[in-house]
Amino acid sequence: MIRNLQRQRELPELIDKIVRTYRDAELHLQHLGEIPLPSENAIVEILNKLRTVLFPGYFGRESLTNRSVDYYVGELLYEIYEQLSDELYKAFHQTCTHEAKGDYDGCLEKAEDVCLKFIQAIPELRNLLEIDIEAAMDGDPAAKSFDEIIFSYPCSTAITTYRIAHELHLLEVPLIPRIMTEYAHRRTGIDIHPGARIGRRFFIDHGTGVVIGETTEIGENVKLYQGVTVGALSFPQKGAEGARSKKRHPTIEDNVVVYSGATILGGNTVIGRDSIIGGNVWIISSVPPGSKVMIEVPKLRITANQ
Repeated sequence: MIRNLQRQRELPELIDKIVRTYRDAELHLQHLGEIPLPSENAIVEILNKLRTVLFPGYFGRESLTNRSVDYYVGELLYEIYEQLSDELYKAFHQTCTHEAKGDYDGCLEKAEDVCLKFIQAIPELRNLLEIDIEAAMDGDPAAKSFDEIIFSYPCSTAITTYRIAHELHLLEVPLIPRIMTEYAHRRTGIDIHPGARIGRRFFIDHGTGVVIGETTEIGENVKLYQGVTVGALSFPQKGAEGARSKKRHPTIEDNVVVYSGATILGGNTVIGRDSIIGGNVWIISSVPPGSKVMIEVPKLRITANQ
């Protein structure tokens, strides 16, 4: 309750002033319409259900057996189909609206078709994730079991979410793939754009602060450590529109290890296969296959305490 009479009179005027800004056609800070945007809460719920489908017995219901898994996963997939179709429709509807197509029935049909195609890809996603988990087991002596990696490694969460989001990206779904990977970014500190193309046996050790840009291409059996940036070179302030259709991020070929803090930039930069990139290096040009790139060892100066 507002007890001050002067403030009681001022508040309606302030509310009106704020609401008037919503009608300013030059501002893009409002989304007012019949169909809402995709819900982040719903998408996170879908991700959690998908994680249960991809790793049955690890998440969700704990007491699954070979006899009960058919019914349980079947029920989950029906729920995922209903929820994901709804969110896909909201995402596709924005395109219909912005491009003035107006074919909203077509958007609904497209959402259901894309949802079914995504579910058809789940067996292959499980195969990819199996190989990623094997890469973590082979690449980290501290890993004691597959269980530990699946439950507790941030790279497991980040790569699983990326693989899901990338599949939707390939199906040309707007908004939702980025919502997924940004959720994983907040949870893990690992930022992988859903448009990046990443091969099999991918492992990120520790993970905090890793950034992988949209047009990055990463081959098979690649290992990154924490703080690695695979990014784009800067461009003029008003140059983003022209850069959107271009390859802006590096290519990392097969069997490469990139140590912590390395920064690799530019769409023309290629890290040749079987290379080792040392910590804290700055690379903006290509590296031949089989290279070792590192900063010269600095000289330590040790003085006795006085």
